[in-house]
Amino acid sequence: MSATVIRIQGDDFVVNGLPACPGAVWEGHRAEGLLLNSRMVQATFDDLNPATRHLWDGPAGVWDPDRNTDACIRAMADWRAAGLNCITLNLQGGSPFGYSQDQPWHNSAFGTDGSLDPHYMQRLGRVLAEADTLGMAVIVGLFYFGQFHRCRSDDAVRTAVAGAIGWLAESGYRNVLLELGNEVDIVRNPWGYGDSLVSSHRTPALMDFVRSRIAACFTDGWILPVSTSLKGGSVPSDALLEVLDFVLLHGNGVSDPLRIAEMVRRTRSSPAYRGQPILFNEDDHYGFDAPLCNMTAAISEHAGWGFFDYRRSHEDWQEGFQSVPVDWSIGSERKRAFFSLVAHITGNPAPP
Repeated sequence: MSATVIRIQGDDFVVNGLPACPGAVWEGHRAEGLLLNSRMVQATFDDLNPATRHLWDGPAGVWDPDRNTDACIRAMADWRAAGLNCITLNLQGGSPFGYSQDQPWHNSAFGTDGSLDPHYMQRLGRVLAEADTLGMAVIVGLFYFGQFHRCRSDDAVRTAVAGAIGWLAESGYRNVLLELGNEVDIVRNPWGYGDSLVSSHRTPALMDFVRSRIAACFTDGWILPVSTSLKGGSVPSDALLEVLDFVLLHGNGVSDPLRIAEMVRRTRSSPAYRGQPILFNEDDHYGFDAPLCNMTAAISEHAGWGFFDYRRSHEDWQEGFQSVPVDWSIGSERKRAFFSLVAHITGNPAPP
């Protein structure tokens, strides 16, 4: 039985019957009901390519995926203590350098036929269990454009989606939100989604399959909330908005906080918008001590926000929750600034 149950009520997320971030306010704006999250997609990372695996060796020694997951789990209580109530994972990760032109490493929980890798799923299960204990939501993403070529046929996509939904149903956790793909409007990039089922223009059709699998697998009637995300600065089309249970936006490339607020307003002004919660689950713009930053601009429009932290310099190992090898502690100045703002908004103690 899941200790943490996440539901959607109007444009709020509700945790165990109470609005997320109960009582939270920023500058008079209601933050109650929002998910404040961080992109932690490397929690399940591994590299099955022997030619690139050495790249992830670091201060702790030769790369070890289980040691990485263990370290992530040990750090989660500190994140929660500062008020973070959500993390984003992805079964194909994200660039371990933050951004990459080439992605020769092999980080995918799916085989070429869409079958699940039990080692990845075991690591995912351990992270979900800790999040459940701590009262945190987890956005579980399935596909990432940089690794999508590992499993790109429509049949493989259906197999992967069905397998992941079945696994989530069997796990029993109810603190999970599903993100079908990361930045699914990236179609022309050499590793993009092209005309696949996961691409933004075909997601409405994929959602019919997703709904049928959820109904078949969650025999207790649980409705797993489903969304997909778009690249930085994009807002969903009407056709996409109509099928999403919650809306995932990205702030990458958006340096003006006022434009972040405008993205939320544009989404809500669409005739297809049905009052769903809105959440930025990826943004690499910081400035947390400024009077207005991307995070607080989102909150001012009653939208959640997600910290995308990557290492700009290989000399500072403590930076970069997405950079492998990962230091999962709140150990860098940027991390402390983010968690301090989360703590301020949610009324929790700031990290030391």
